[in-house]
Amino acid sequence: MGRNKDLRTRISGLKVNLILHERTTRQEHTRSSATGLTLMGITSFKAVVSDNGKSVPVDFLVDSGAHLTLLPLETWQTLGLEPRESMEFTLADGTHISRKVSWCGITLMERTGYTPVILGEPGDEALLGVVTLEEFGLMLNPLNRTLVPMRMLLK
Repeated sequence: MGRNKDLRTRISGLKVNLILHERTTRQEHTRSSATGLTLMGITSFKAVVSDNGKSVPVDFLVDSGAHLTLLPLETWQTLGLEPRESMEFTLADGTHISRKVSWCGITLMERTGYTPVILGEPGDEALLGVVTLEEFGLMLNPLNRTLVPMRMLLK
């Protein structure tokens, strides 16, 4: 696969989204916002993941169709995360795969919490999923591709 080729597979229910892109292209064609970067409909946010007394800064791609957050192989191995369970996923092309899942701390937009994460394999990019966003009371504004506070309901 070429570095400029996007491979999108979505974590939607049990669908996984893996997005591959060239970082230099992102830097050349992005616009700054208060909290992230945008490239042709792709939004990127910086966060820090942590566990076992270690922290790693990560540049996440926000995917509003992805349920779980995905950590690249090097990131979760640096943190020393251990798989807690295995889950079955279906890729957008219908391929079935099994991936390990764990939990880790994450700091995003001055908010810190604990979230489930898919333990990525070689070549996987970091994805920020909707479960993590909702745990933080955030949502992706689809019009300007920024993270904004959710209207929290207690009914």
